[in-house]
Amino acid sequence: MTILVTGATGSVGRLVLDHLIALGATDVRALVRDPARAALPGGVEVATGWVGEPDTVDGAFGGVDRMYLTSYSDTAAEVLARAKRAGVRHVVSLSGERESWWGSIVDDVEASGLEWTHLWPGEFMENATIWADQIRTTGQVRDGYAKSANAAIAMDDVAAVAAVALTRDGHVGRTHTLTGPETLTRAEKVERIGWALGRDLPYVELSREDAIAELSASMGEYAEWYVDGESQQVEHPQQPTTGVADVLGRPATSFADWAKANAGLFR
Repeated sequence: MTILVTGATGSVGRLVLDHLIALGATDVRALVRDPARAALPGGVEVATGWVGEPDTVDGAFGGVDRMYLTSYSDTAAEVLARAKRAGVRHVVSLSGERESWWGSIVDDVEASGLEWTHLWPGEFMENATIWADQIRTTGQVRDGYAKSANAAIAMDDVAAVAAVALTRDGHVGRTHTLTGPETLTRAEKVERIGWALGRDLPYVELSREDAIAELSASMGEYAEWYVDGESQQVEHPQQPTTGVADVLGRPATSFADWAKANAGLFR
């Protein structure tokens, strides 16, 4: 049984490969755009292509039974149709809920005729690296909506769930809503980064307009969308789910543990 991982050099896809190997998968194929620069684990077969250009992916599907579909919505339907024609049976897809900005993938997957498993993660803990430059250069964080709260999840936990869904039975037709183990405000996340660094990190709350201006350097046109998303989670904080624990049999990674493991990003 060959497992295909699309977006295999991406933030989550690369971790999916590691978890598949850790689970003992021996027939894993990675779809990458540039094999020479992929730096993939030993034993992983490499196929050249990109889901954003469906004409390039057909050669990757030979002998594939299950596939991980990265979260590229523009061409998902066509890639899935090609996978179905090639004999792929089951797709594990990374997306958001139907009403989210990447939720169209959900409809495309369910319309494809393939067996499916949805992965719906909350905000990634890795998004906290948008504060890294501020922390390194000023020793504080200037951002909006200090009380905006969610249950962010580590990308590695999402990848671990994906690998289980690709290698174990019992996940067809299931949606795994994935979060971290606790709801934290933005100020509390900064506090935990400070713990990991061994010093206090003030959170300076900005107005909406100033927060957009502060983040525009790193996020460009998405800064406004991101800040407005923060505002919605002041009155409606995201609550944690048990999705990671249900699949992996262990708690999801806490933000404090993630910050400790990644403290070097903020030094």
